[in-house]
Amino acid sequence: MIAGNPLGAAGRLLVGLGLGLAALGAVLWGLSRLGLSGRLSGDLVIRRGRLTLYAPLATALLVSLVLTFLANLWFRLRR
Repeated sequence: MIAGNPLGAAGRLLVGLGLGLAALGAVLWGLSRLGLSGRLSGDLVIRRGRLTLYAPLATALLVSLVLTFLANLWFRLRR
């Protein structure tokens, strides 16, 4: 393989993104199977006739906090 090959770098990036998305999907699927998703007290569900609006505010905040913690941990360990 030639050093600095842009197609090789793009391929590695796409494989990494794909594996990351697959891992995230597995985690979300596992949480839904355990009944831990979408049931926090800050998640809003509005039902009006045939329309249902779901706004997972508390879930989004919790996921954001966990991902921020993991990103900070990752960057501190890489130094």
